[in-house]
Amino acid sequence: MHSILSLLLVFLSQFFLPRHNAQLRLLKAQIEILRARIPTQRIILSPAEKAELLRIGEECGHEVDGLMEVAKPATYKRWLAQMRVGRPFKAVGRPRLTQELRDIVIRIGSENRLWGYKRIAGELKKLGLYAGANSVKRILNDAGIHPSPEKRKKKPALPWTTFIRAHMETMVACDFFSKTVFTLRGPRTAYVLMFIHLGSRRVFCSAPTYNPDTAWVTQQARNTLMWCEKQGITPEFLIRDADTKFSANFDTIWTSEATRVLQIPHRAPDANAFAESFIGTIKRECLDFFVCFSRSQLDYIVRTWVRHYNVERPHRGRDIGNNVLQVDFRPVRDGPIRRRRQLGGIVTSYTRDAA
Repeated sequence: MHSILSLLLVFLSQFFLPRHNAQLRLLKAQIEILRARIPTQRIILSPAEKAELLRIGEECGHEVDGLMEVAKPATYKRWLAQMRVGRPFKAVGRPRLTQELRDIVIRIGSENRLWGYKRIAGELKKLGLYAGANSVKRILNDAGIHPSPEKRKKKPALPWTTFIRAHMETMVACDFFSKTVFTLRGPRTAYVLMFIHLGSRRVFCSAPTYNPDTAWVTQQARNTLMWCEKQGITPEFLIRDADTKFSANFDTIWTSEATRVLQIPHRAPDANAFAESFIGTIKRECLDFFVCFSRSQLDYIVRTWVRHYNVERPHRGRDIGNNVLQVDFRPVRDGPIRRRRQLGGIVTSYTRDAA
């Protein structure tokens, strides 16, 4: 009886084993064909998939040479050693963006259509949240939100750039910008003289005037020097253009404080790129949205926006890192997010209430 049973088992194994081996060869041939389609792509397995391969490999004593197609045998052995010491497998790649972060990005993007991707990333950084500009772009594109494209500045000539970089902490640039004011006597042009410290990007703006004569411009030089002293700035160079409103007395005020006045060439706005960039920003993000009817209104708008620029607004300069200009600023990472709106919502900033 025992011999008959043995013969029967031998017969069954001889009948089924070739078919089973053929099935395995067929499956392996298909894997090799598929693997040949993606020769340069790395197959990244999840922790669950690694654990499943190890479980099946245990049934054959972990003898996987010639069997592994999705990973090298040495990689399999490293997984085995990691499992034996009780170290869990971790998912490969960056952590996924949370739904909370996605909701905040969509909220900020929908409420500020003029902000670019880097501007939104800087606002998130100020709130203690981190997402790159590409991640912000992907989230907004998925939500069907497309902000205005961010403008790129042309690089100035190399020698001038080298000089600027070497003296940024002691250099101030200035320029005029104007805004039409509609009065009872008709439209008039109001002028504002702005100064920017290149090292910190902080800005000082004068009160607007209809008549920027020698006395007024000279007084703005004095006011700016007092602002520099308050900010701890020691200007050694002042960059200005060839505007005739800059009088000899204006230059004298600066040279008396051991500051060298540098006049840029005619029709060369790139030589005063920091001032030109600020003027473009304040017009694009603020002044273009307003119709002014008095100098006091224009003064209030400019002062409000300049304070936002100096204290609340993230800046994307390479040496600033999408941070606010306030030196002692520390982001609050907990608490509800609040939106602060000024000038009818033209100026928007986000903060957290301290828990």
